[in-house]
Amino acid sequence: MSEITKEIVVNVPLKTVYNQWTQFEQFPRFMQGVKKVEQLNDKRIAWTAEVAGKLETWEAEITEQIPYQRIAWRSVTGTTNAGDVRFFPEGAYTSRIRLHIVYKPLGLVESIGDAFGVLARRVEKDLERFKEFIEAIGTETGAWRGKIQHPSPSGTINPESPHNRF
Repeated sequence: MSEITKEIVVNVPLKTVYNQWTQFEQFPRFMQGVKKVEQLNDKRIAWTAEVAGKLETWEAEITEQIPYQRIAWRSVTGTTNAGDVRFFPEGAYTSRIRLHIVYKPLGLVESIGDAFGVLARRVEKDLERFKEFIEAIGTETGAWRGKIQHPSPSGTINPESPHNRF
């Protein structure tokens, strides 16, 4: 398993940043390689993305969502991944986003790319594009503030946990 953790400071209030992040279907606007994201219900999201030159599809389940604080997920089909995004106020008009991803590279091409940090750079650039996007529009395109409880009180991502089993 591989892990990536990246952070960025965004010059937009926490509420706006969080509300925009809940608009999963907008992710292709700033995430490189993501072709389509469809929210199937409050907990389930279908992804289509180009990964290592191939079009991949998978579904992810939101395992925990605490408004204005954290969204955690794990894949339930397709590409093995899990993670969380956390939101921190840095001031009245500034927020910090911390994105943590745990994933399993598939095949030789993905393993080589992982060894050279290709996905880590992509995640960093995606956060930079999100920053540009939200700072340019200055407001969210929508919002969902529902709460989804995680069965583990620790809030950590453990791929070996029965709640994050791949």
